[in-house]
Amino acid sequence: MTDEWYGWAGTILRVDLTKGTIKKVPLDKDLAYNYVGGRGFNSKILFDEVKPGTDPFGPDNLLIFSTGPCTGTSIPNNGRYTVSTLSWVTGGLGDANSGGYFGQAMKYAGYDAIVVKGVSKKPVYLFIEDDTVELRDASHLWGKDVWETTEILMRDHSNKGMSVAAIGQAGENVVAAAAIMNDYSRAAAKAGVGAIMGSKKLKAISAYGESGIRVYDPEEVYKSTIEYIELIAETDKWWFETFSKYGTPMFVDQYQHLGALPTYNWKEGSFEHADKLGITPLYEKYVKKKRGCGGCMYHCSPWFRIDEGPFKGWVGEGVEYEAMTGFGSKLGCDNLEVALVGGSLCDMYGLDYISAAEVMGWAWECYNEGILTKEDTDGLDLSWGNDSVIHEVLRRLANREGKLGELLALGSRKASERIGGKAKYFSMTIKGQQMGSMDPRVLKAWGFGYGVSTRGGDHLRTHLVCEYMFTPEEMEKYVGDARASDRFTITEAKADLVRWTENVRFLNDALETCKYINRGSPRSYVEFPYRWLTATTGKSYTYEGLQTIADRVLTIERAFNVVRGMGRKDDYLPDRYYDETLSTGTGKGQRVSRELYDKLLDRYYEIRGWDKEGKPKRSHLEKVGLKYVADELEKLGCLGKEAS
Repeated sequence: MTDEWYGWAGTILRVDLTKGTIKKVPLDKDLAYNYVGGRGFNSKILFDEVKPGTDPFGPDNLLIFSTGPCTGTSIPNNGRYTVSTLSWVTGGLGDANSGGYFGQAMKYAGYDAIVVKGVSKKPVYLFIEDDTVELRDASHLWGKDVWETTEILMRDHSNKGMSVAAIGQAGENVVAAAAIMNDYSRAAAKAGVGAIMGSKKLKAISAYGESGIRVYDPEEVYKSTIEYIELIAETDKWWFETFSKYGTPMFVDQYQHLGALPTYNWKEGSFEHADKLGITPLYEKYVKKKRGCGGCMYHCSPWFRIDEGPFKGWVGEGVEYEAMTGFGSKLGCDNLEVALVGGSLCDMYGLDYISAAEVMGWAWECYNEGILTKEDTDGLDLSWGNDSVIHEVLRRLANREGKLGELLALGSRKASERIGGKAKYFSMTIKGQQMGSMDPRVLKAWGFGYGVSTRGGDHLRTHLVCEYMFTPEEMEKYVGDARASDRFTITEAKADLVRWTENVRFLNDALETCKYINRGSPRSYVEFPYRWLTATTGKSYTYEGLQTIADRVLTIERAFNVVRGMGRKDDYLPDRYYDETLSTGTGKGQRVSRELYDKLLDRYYEIRGWDKEGKPKRSHLEKVGLKYVADELEKLGCLGKEAS
């Protein structure tokens, strides 16, 4: 860590796999102060350096790993990092965020970011241990799963303290659902980032460091952290205690209650056998202990062991809601053990739970509707509720094996385009990206957030729990309209709510703190990010100033997509949500109105400073310090039209 920096390490690694070179570049102060870190760094670098027309699998595409200024400090839940690239899944911005210990290991080694370009001729891994940074041969690792790769690298370097970010077979085979896994079970999962890593022949990055991190005002870091913990204990006690006890599996019961549990590939929002997938059977029979990511105060990650039956002896970690519903209700299956093992297989193969389950849900529905036959599935029976084939389908998907594996490897949008006809209707994607498992017909702001997300269908750009956790009075104070707290209705207030949550959630991705530190208390969103950032870095930040930075980054991300042909047409939900009402559960009768959704888009674009087609206007770009982006958009004919 350089002496002039607090919070930030002060160095970026530039790795060229084609040339086999590594450069250590000083961190630019403008980048640090005006984009903060993590996703902010990545989105700025991508726009500046990855030009329109770049092949996602070509040498000019970048794969960027970035930490934040709070990563590795004593600020709660600080163990995250962001990976960004030009996504072949969406054709635009692709990024993914992960926890565990890899981000901290990068920072402790002295690096804020790793920018990878080029394509290696042979498999390699990047070895980082403080000042020692080397590209090393990974031929012996190619073909290994994530767990094997991690064990081999730890053994070869006699270092159980290192953190390893690796791809499995899915990344090597350039599968759309491929994730980058670190610390065995933590996933940078979205946008097919693992496929880009595989296309570059980069098998893994191992990181270890002992440099430490300086903070500017340790007393204020401590004071503000204690105040935050006391606030959560006072206002979010139920959430803290319940989430610490159960982790994300609790959402099976929660979203079943709300009528928002995706079932039969999103045909319904409640599952008749949800009780077999929820926390009661999980904790009574399988969970043995809990673990947390670096700096975590929740420890939401359950370890499980199966003691009897066909999966006897199977041990896994990181039991997730998305695996339990993805390999459960979405496929009409009620076998919890199949879902648990399915999640662990994803960790081993390097697959994103959500993307794998979504493309499987698409295939299941196509099969049940007669669009796919046993000839297309290589003889497998994809009937609703048939859990006996789930693990085999995952294996074929990761290895692109057979007709079915090759088809599913494309992701459901590209696969549905290949099949044609009604198959496209069953692809539940936005901008090609699969969505998190909360039904937008019931949670209207969540749904709108899916649509306008800059990385495609995604729940974490907003992570909009405040839609059902804030009171009307709190909505009025912080969002400007009390009506935003009604989860069933669509009003213009939902657009304001989505913009606000996109901005405050960006701060999680820039400081690199976990989104679970912000739930039902507005102060946790508004006050603590700027206090932590100021105390850590020594630079004076305010809530209003961080809102401007968030606007800047969200707009540069939009610009990255706009120059690649994206616009209003790409901000809509899949047709099913407009055309079909839910027929069961507490969400019965709910759907999304196209007319009202269009009004939301108009309002959202207006408050974002974009035109009616979703293109950023020069006036807004210059307001947030992006004149050079306005000039580039104008040159490319992509600049938004100012109101007459």
